[in-house]
Amino acid sequence: MRILLTGANGYIGKRLLPQLLELGHYVICCVRDKSRFRQIPNTEIIEVDFLNEIDENKIPEDTDAAYYLIHSMASNVGSFEEMEKHSAENFIKFIKDSGAKQIIYLSGISNEKKLSRHLSSRKRTEEVLKQSGIPLTVLRAGIILGSGSASFEIIRDLVEKLPVMITPKWLNTKHQPVAIRNVLQYLTGVILNEKTYNRDFDIGGPDILTYKQMLLKFAEVRGLKRYIITLPVMTPKLSSYWLYFVTSTSYKLAVNLVNSMKVEIIARDFNNPELQNMLGITPISYKDAVKMAFTKIEQNEVVSSWKDSLASGSKGIILSSCISVPVEGCFIDKREKEIQTSPELVLEKIWSLGGKHGWYYANFLWKIRGFLDKLVGGVGLRHGRTNQNIINPGDALDYWRVLAADKKDMRLLLYAEMKLPGEAWLEFKIVKKNKESKLVQTATFRPKGLAGRLYWYFVWPFHFFVFNGMAKRLTEKSSIEIDPIH
Repeated sequence: MRILLTGANGYIGKRLLPQLLELGHYVICCVRDKSRFRQIPNTEIIEVDFLNEIDENKIPEDTDAAYYLIHSMASNVGSFEEMEKHSAENFIKFIKDSGAKQIIYLSGISNEKKLSRHLSSRKRTEEVLKQSGIPLTVLRAGIILGSGSASFEIIRDLVEKLPVMITPKWLNTKHQPVAIRNVLQYLTGVILNEKTYNRDFDIGGPDILTYKQMLLKFAEVRGLKRYIITLPVMTPKLSSYWLYFVTSTSYKLAVNLVNSMKVEIIARDFNNPELQNMLGITPISYKDAVKMAFTKIEQNEVVSSWKDSLASGSKGIILSSCISVPVEGCFIDKREKEIQTSPELVLEKIWSLGGKHGWYYANFLWKIRGFLDKLVGGVGLRHGRTNQNIINPGDALDYWRVLAADKKDMRLLLYAEMKLPGEAWLEFKIVKKNKESKLVQTATFRPKGLAGRLYWYFVWPFHFFVFNGMAKRLTEKSSIEIDPIH
């Protein structure tokens, strides 16, 4: 079958794509930025931004089913509802002449009378999609547990960083988390299943837990002893700041998460789940879902992470617009070092930058810079990187975004997502000439106004120290153990 997949670069989309291909489907992937997507067999790429007017020449033909996996929860605190509505309306225009027989939408469980803005927006999106006239199947999920999911990473940060937690009262709210593996089974199981047409289903796991119970059970799996004290006086704003500073989430996402966490999320048919029975799905328990996630993390097999979404950064950039590094009006710190070992080993070091390996020199200064960025509302160091060995364009790398990662050309180009009075790029390139090889490491800063220029002169002494030391460490013979590049 020919399947249209929107949000193919997102957390769910990246997981769903290999599942669809394994089932033998041909997948048409809709992405905002083609430079972030690596084409593979039996796929086709269409670059389309559903927040803008649709180019009718890009509308695919002979589509059997279409997934709508676009959400704006992390993109803007104030206007994501209007963005989601506009995006869904443009999707209908895009899909109406494609021949699609079914639209599949992943929404959120919304059975309470008083809903958060996030959940209300999901319900409104359902209503917009119904206007297409194409049979709609809505899967409503609660917290999705899997390596790299926002909920999993937030719980992980809280449990692993804080032996004692003083928490908001919404930690007593009940929820029904669901494993990402089960979500993918539901998403693939309903394809062209006429019994699911024009219907909505709540999908959840077998456990109903409060957030407090989730944290404590997570701690049990990790072999940690944790103590949690809930306070009735912590305001939503204070709760958002608490999440933002303690975890790797962005402030925008923290605000929307806190608003949603105050709402009880339990499936309507918890005791007799219709879709689960229809598809023969075995629900995975909360503890087993956590164990599965850590198995993927320990094996360095995390397929996708919420951090890799561009909305998780401070700047809603299109990668292709930043890939040409400017020269005019810029401050440039360029280091050229002769490689004392093999170029391939240096490339391994470059491909392992960030995350657990750090930046090879003055890591404490990188951490301080990340902390300062967090204080002013930036992304901080986030939570490292999704995969310690593999880098793809669009990936988050601490507080950088990967613009280009070309092993053949031996080049890595990063774009800064921290809060800056300007724009910054960091490039690593190995140049071979005759029998000699050298590393060319270039930091470029394009200042914005006087503040940008003052910023550059203020940090220049630190840059001289850090960048020189990093280039030296990358090129010298070293006993540092590095995982091989796959």
